[in-house]
Amino acid sequence: MARLCEERVVIVTGAGRGIGREHALALAAAGARVVVNDIGTALNGEGASQTPAEEVVAEIVAAGGQAIANADDIADWAGSERLVQQAIATFGRLDAVVNNAGFVRDRMFVSASEEEWDAVVRVHMKGHFCVARHAAAHWRDAAKAGANPSGRIINTSSGAGIWGSVGQAAYSAAKAGIAALTMVQSAELGRYGATSNAIAPIARTRMTEGVFSGMMARPEDGFDAMHPGNVSPLIVWLASEASAHCTGRIFEVTGGRVTLLGGMTRGPERDIAQRWEPADLGAAVTELLAEQPAQVPVYGAK
Repeated sequence: MARLCEERVVIVTGAGRGIGREHALALAAAGARVVVNDIGTALNGEGASQTPAEEVVAEIVAAGGQAIANADDIADWAGSERLVQQAIATFGRLDAVVNNAGFVRDRMFVSASEEEWDAVVRVHMKGHFCVARHAAAHWRDAAKAGANPSGRIINTSSGAGIWGSVGQAAYSAAKAGIAALTMVQSAELGRYGATSNAIAPIARTRMTEGVFSGMMARPEDGFDAMHPGNVSPLIVWLASEASAHCTGRIFEVTGGRVTLLGGMTRGPERDIAQRWEPADLGAAVTELLAEQPAQVPVYGAK
């Protein structure tokens, strides 16, 4: 019986540790040929090492799978192009991109520096853009040449990007942008045989185990709901040809629970068919607020 991702070629960014590593291992176990991208930085984005990516490749190969390592900077235009071209040159094709790489520099908004903001937005937003942009161009060219690509973009957003998170303004803004980017990619790339979806994972990683130590603690026994590997089965399915009918969606994933998140919808309204007087809007907005269902609170808000 063929495995779900048999012979498909998948790039996973930030795959040297944590959730990305689990994605790479799960995809390889499902038959994918995996490009393990990681520059080996610290949690705050500093430093570099090829060792994490090489160790994941070695683990995949030892288990009988196929994988190669890549240490290009995914937020660099030329570097991300090299990553995509390496996948195509090595395996002859590219079927999916799992955008996972990122880091945090947590800071209350009023204390955040320009450098911290730029660094976080660069790796998350620009990193997601660059790799997917080069992959999409490949699928577009293939489609125009008469091929039938089955491309998959799988982005990584966050609950912080959907609802916000105190102390993570840059991270939340970038992850919200990734959610919007996912919907635009879905609308534009279907004509080339490509889908785009996103996940908002809740799992134990270098980013979460310090901030949410109690929530992320390993249980003494039983199911480890916060194990990062719990997120990866959905990645495998989304990267496969079986997911062709699913695009433009965002899934929250934690433990054994998968939740389809709804997009922005229009709520209650008032239309007086003429220009409002500013003084009249207070009462109208108060009524609208009373009619709107309660929002999920910002993480960490009191």
